[in-house]
Amino acid sequence: MFTVSVGYYASEWIIRLVMLVYVPQKRSAAAARTWLLLIFLLPWPGIVLYALFGRIYVSIDRIEQRRRASAMIRSAQRPIPVLNPWEDGNRSPKILQAMKLTYQLSDFQPVPGNKLELIVDYCQLIDRLVTHIEASRHHVYLLYYIFEDDEVGRRVGAALIGAAKRGVDCRLMMDTVGSRRALRRLSPSLRASGVQVQALLPVGLLRRNAERFDLRNHRKIAVVDGHVGYIGSENIVGPEFIRGYPNEELVVQVMGPIVQHLQAAFLLDWYFETGASPQESKYFAETSPAGDSTAQLLLSGPDYQRENGQELMIALLYAARNRVVISTPYFVPDEPFLQAMQTAVRQGVLVDLVLSEKSNQRITHLAQQSYYEELLSAGVRIHLYGPRFLHAKHMSVDDEIALIGSTNIDIRSFALNSELSLLVYDPKIVGAIRDLQERYFRESRLVTAAAWRRRPLSIKVAQNMARLADSLL
Repeated sequence: MFTVSVGYYASEWIIRLVMLVYVPQKRSAAAARTWLLLIFLLPWPGIVLYALFGRIYVSIDRIEQRRRASAMIRSAQRPIPVLNPWEDGNRSPKILQAMKLTYQLSDFQPVPGNKLELIVDYCQLIDRLVTHIEASRHHVYLLYYIFEDDEVGRRVGAALIGAAKRGVDCRLMMDTVGSRRALRRLSPSLRASGVQVQALLPVGLLRRNAERFDLRNHRKIAVVDGHVGYIGSENIVGPEFIRGYPNEELVVQVMGPIVQHLQAAFLLDWYFETGASPQESKYFAETSPAGDSTAQLLLSGPDYQRENGQELMIALLYAARNRVVISTPYFVPDEPFLQAMQTAVRQGVLVDLVLSEKSNQRITHLAQQSYYEELLSAGVRIHLYGPRFLHAKHMSVDDEIALIGSTNIDIRSFALNSELSLLVYDPKIVGAIRDLQERYFRESRLVTAAAWRRRPLSIKVAQNMARLADSLL
């Protein structure tokens, strides 16, 4: 018995010493501290959790697929006879910098000639999407993190079944975790009617490529006939799918050349999951201008081996000169993002952060609150939105640039999830987003530093304890 106890004690110290060397490699100091704290307190449970969640493992095959996909996108865009927005002398250095960085990060050029419309009404998006699917003639491509087996999911599913029976090429991709009920209950009837249903990032010991199991595809994409598309934060699920937290979203309906880029983003994920590589003509077919907005896509995800969304947002914060407004449902930033916000304020920029007063994720909400005091001390204004659970994710910079999409301000969105954002370089659309943000301010409670410091000690302890798990959230 004594020998067993000594052996177990020795094994714990071996784990601590080995992980002290291994964990800090190729990761931030904050993340390393979080894992080492857990491993030093609970060596054996800690090493098991680290094996599951500690490293962002993406298979070599997936990384090679990403390289091939990037080459395809860049090659397909070269012959397009469109005005090169980078050479427009009327654009500010800030916009040119954002365009070039976004292209370097995820391969998509900015394209002019688009018509963009903001959709705030939750049910209006579903109505429009169903109407477009019912009128489709050639193809319907949908990708959603959550496609639920509820009234909304069944309604969209019925529209897909009707389109497939007319001979329309209908493809539906759903995340394995976020859409597990729909994959189990709705997909059999969809497939039987001719809809091609593909589960994204399957979970299981025998899954293809055996990547880290909690990597998720969090994107929201809809493209109909290559003519109209939707991008934003709303899933295919009723607004009150989490009881007590009715969602408020922001989605952009897009028409014009950017729809082909959105279609390319869908086809890339189809390629990653099925291995079916589309022809370049399917990526970027000729599309007539539909408006006067310039827009650009940003893809991000672990297969890029860098944090595209975080890198771009930080660059925008440093480039800002007047005002930045960030709206997000989940705010658990890493140190570089936090420093960028604080630096922007010190440079004279007004920085407003809009968050939901209530959250559907208790631990994440506590971790989020742990950042309020240092943000308030730096001069960031925090608005807690009360009417609904604000699930919209967007950012405006100096009334010149807007970023709208699926990305939250947390480590999961930056490093683990596949995300998609739309950059808008149109003062009219950015102005409309600023009007929306002003409404958020009016319907929010402004947090003051003095009041926040008076919160009970027990709450402070809970918030700081939750913050220690930021690398796990």
